[in-house]
Amino acid sequence: MKLTEKQLEFLEETRFGVLATINADGSPQQTVMWYMPVDGDTMLMNTRKGRVKDKNLERDGRVSLCIEDGQRYVSMRGTISIDDDRQRGQETMRAMTTRYEGAETAERQMTEMYSSQHRITLTMTIDHVDAHGFEEN
Repeated sequence: MKLTEKQLEFLEETRFGVLATINADGSPQQTVMWYMPVDGDTMLMNTRKGRVKDKNLERDGRVSLCIEDGQRYVSMRGTISIDDDRQRGQETMRAMTTRYEGAETAERQMTEMYSSQHRITLTMTIDHVDAHGFEEN
């Protein structure tokens, strides 16, 4: 499912997303996340290995991701693939931190905090998009 140009422009601005995964008992688990659009049908995220969300994703890769700004939002459903490679996880985290915090802060946080963590990359393939507040809707 391709995002429209206006939706993609909205997502390229730095906002927080809410990622929902499925707990073992079937209940939803939500996490506020940094994200990065890759193209019109893929989103990139990153997390520290061992958290509830990646355990949920190992069992069931179905997710939803919602990004809102007042009355405008883009809500996506899809599946996530996990890249467990520690080095690629660090590279993704550096890119995410630079996107959200700027290059100088990213360098400091990578050294002081993230470099000791096993970071993993989450790649979401978008299957469905629901959006509100865009002219084409």
